[in-house]
Amino acid sequence: MTTASTTPALRVLSLGAGQSTSLLLLAAEGRLPKLDAAIFADTGWEPRAVYEHLDRIEREVARPAGIPILRVSSGNIRDDALDPGKRFASMPLHILNADNGMGMSRRTGQYKIRPIKIQVRELLGHPYPKRIPKGTFVEQWIGISTDEFHRAKDTDVAYMRNRFPLIDLGLSRADCQRLLRERGFGSTPKSACLGCPYHGNRQWRTLRDTSPEEWADVVEFDAAIRAGNARANADGKPLLGTAFLHRSRVPLDQAPIDHVTAHERAAAQDNLSDAPAEAEAELELGEPDGCSPWSCRSGVPVQDDFDTTA
Repeated sequence: MTTASTTPALRVLSLGAGQSTSLLLLAAEGRLPKLDAAIFADTGWEPRAVYEHLDRIEREVARPAGIPILRVSSGNIRDDALDPGKRFASMPLHILNADNGMGMSRRTGQYKIRPIKIQVRELLGHPYPKRIPKGTFVEQWIGISTDEFHRAKDTDVAYMRNRFPLIDLGLSRADCQRLLRERGFGSTPKSACLGCPYHGNRQWRTLRDTSPEEWADVVEFDAAIRAGNARANADGKPLLGTAFLHRSRVPLDQAPIDHVTAHERAAAQDNLSDAPAEAEAELELGEPDGCSPWSCRSGVPVQDDFDTTA
């Protein structure tokens, strides 16, 4: 009887920004085992601050520690969402139906999960569609802390096994923020697309008030998704309603991002939480945990036809 291997062929970090930066720092300092690589899945529409942060940690942390940062991509999520020839809306969007009902379109794994899988296969020396030998796997670190242990999930393929070192170390979100500040990375941004529909009002205001070019970009995109684009959901069916970036389901440049309205509060209680205080906090602050490829707030991604088997 053959026993499955428990020793990973490689150890990699799923690198976004935020708490995954803490794991990179701990590995570089020798407080965690040596990483073979850190993989950043670029949607093509990340905030400027994320790209600047990535350049800095590569220069100041990863390269001196001998940890390569591999940047991978499956295309530009913004451009693809507006391409009428594309099957998917490619990102979750807030939908207002004809009867004033509300919902969200579903996400796909195309821009975050798929390019990471492709890179991992190449690192293992078995690019798709080659089969990976049984028992051969990569240990993949995910930057989920003790506050969000419920989001810790394994992958859907046998050649990748997720590990959550922050949980193993008993580190909370506050612990990670303190660690980042102590190392001079207190301004580390959360990992999320520029036009992430899970942004809270504070994030939208910051974008509007500090980065007018990026604000104009998301306002333009928000208008474009109601002009006949992004018209198919992840099942390939037409969106049964009108799409918006802001939770209030009004145009972004008219959205009540300077305060929480009664409409938003009611929507929050219906869609996000039974606790009004928690709902209001999320409307203001947005999704606190960022957007890990493996634990996006919109849930398990609709699987495409790539690599559906190990």
